Amino acid sequence: MYYVGLDIHKKTVSYCVKDAAGTVHGEGTIAATRDALDDWMKALPQPWTAAMEATIFTGWIYDHLAPQAAAVKAAHPLMLRVIAAAKKKNDQIDARKIADCLRCDFLPECYIAPKEMRERRRVLRYRNLLVRQAVQLKNKTAGLLMETGVTYNKQKLHQAGYFGQLLATNDEVEERLRPLLRLNREMLVRVERSERALLRALKHDHLLVERVQRLMSIPGIGPVTALSWVLEIGEVKRFSSVDKAVSYCGLCGDESSSAGVAQRTPLSKQRNRHLQTVLVEAAKLAPRWNPPLAEIYVREKAKSNSNCATLEVARRLVAYLLAVDRRQQPFVLAQKEAGAA
Repeated sequence: MYYVGLDIHKKTVSYCVKDAAGTVHGEGTIAATRDALDDWMKALPQPWTAAMEATIFTGWIYDHLAPQAAAVKAAHPLMLRVIAAAKKKNDQIDARKIADCLRCDFLPECYIAPKEMRERRRVLRYRNLLVRQAVQLKNKTAGLLMETGVTYNKQKLHQAGYFGQLLATNDEVEERLRPLLRLNREMLVRVERSERALLRALKHDHLLVERVQRLMSIPGIGPVTALSWVLEIGEVKRFSSVDKAVSYCGLCGDESSSAGVAQRTPLSKQRNRHLQTVLVEAAKLAPRWNPPLAEIYVREKAKSNSNCATLEVARRLVAYLLAVDRRQQPFVLAQKEAGAA
């Protein structure tokens, strides 16, 4: 077996080919294009396996190399400290070190979701971008009115009928301000329409619909939370316990233990930030529709504060989502039997 280390950039890919003994059989730099990769793979000794650091460019290169390689792996960038800690660092040295980590089985491998899941996850994350832009446009509309001292109804401002009436009848709206308000409103309508279309397409996607419907059987879980779980988690079997899923979602802190003394820190930065945001928001609303979660929230809030209570509810939601996804059955809340311990 030959081991290939790849250091990927936007325009170039540096590579190093080594055998099991560490002997270099080839190294250099090629263009980061599919044609260049095809020509390069034809000259590689067989069989070969490749590794690369996970970056924004990893996905398409991973998909392009996988059919020709014995295996292709992606390294977790935060765990690959052997490169960051080096005194001398360049692309060629990085490729050599990745090849060494691969052949010695020291590569901190990270999960690469199947291509069809990554394609749909890209759509969901773009939809999240549109939601953020819609909020910015709404805030800008309110800001323009507040800057000029216009009186308006905060609750109705973004309703189409009220907004049109505001421009037509409110004399406080300056003439030069009206084109900006109309432009802002047009952009908001266009963004919201696009966001709803993307969400509708994902909800009815044949690859996701059955799994999403099962997850939505959990009280307090809506379509956005269910879609985020499915597309960010990928294959649920890769989590062997609830604790690992909670850690991946960023709902627990770091642990630092030394000389018998353990210190816990606030929420870890090593997490899936998309899932963390969605689950925390869901945990704020879920107690309204889920009585057991409401009990958990009240109990935890009495012990500490509302933020800790929300995190505990989010952890319980992760346990529910993981159980439903594993068993592939709709959610059913277990009833306590009389006299049970």
